Amino acid sequence: MTTTPTADQDLMRAITAERQDLADLLGDLPDQAWDAATLCTGWRVRELVAHVTMPFRYGPARFLSELVRSGGRFHVMADRCARRDAARMPAAELLAALSENVANPWKPPGGGLSGALTHDVVHGLDMTVPLGIARQVPEDRLRIVMAAITDSRALKHFGTDLAGVELRADDMDWSLGSGQQLSGAAQDLLLVMCGRKVPPGRLHGAPAGRFTSG
Repeated sequence: MTTTPTADQDLMRAITAERQDLADLLGDLPDQAWDAATLCTGWRVRELVAHVTMPFRYGPARFLSELVRSGGRFHVMADRCARRDAARMPAAELLAALSENVANPWKPPGGGLSGALTHDVVHGLDMTVPLGIARQVPEDRLRIVMAAITDSRALKHFGTDLAGVELRADDMDWSLGSGQQLSGAAQDLLLVMCGRKVPPGRLHGAPAGRFTSG
């Protein structure tokens, strides 16, 4: 008797593969790269890995305690905990927290497993893009994340102004919006939707300057 994988099983396979790819990549980084800046303002690689692994390291009681300490403001809590944990934990310990949890079934509140994959993919790009690592997120994972991030609630969360802009991927069949065309690799357009500034030369079109750094 054969069984058909469920959507959740497919998502867990994608999550596990994405985290393993990220763990392998981080394991190959030279020590100094852990202090390199990421696309998350004010966070180095070590703060970002501390943030990515926080759901695996904090149980519900500790999470609630930290949230209360931050006045119920998750973003304040996330920043404080990432900075504190990055200062206390060596890179090897942070990497182990990721490597040992590649198949962890954590789901962000209200985001489900697609939200977990989005969290991993976007934060992976937050590291690899400024480090100049030419890593291509596999298209099957990228399509799941692009669908999740274009939900109206997700776009509102990131607050990126895309009025009058059509995003069009030049490496897969995907577009969003209407207006001045902004083209580039799908994963770079994903970063645009998430409010990140991408390095110059990666986007093409009249409004490119609005979404690039430098």
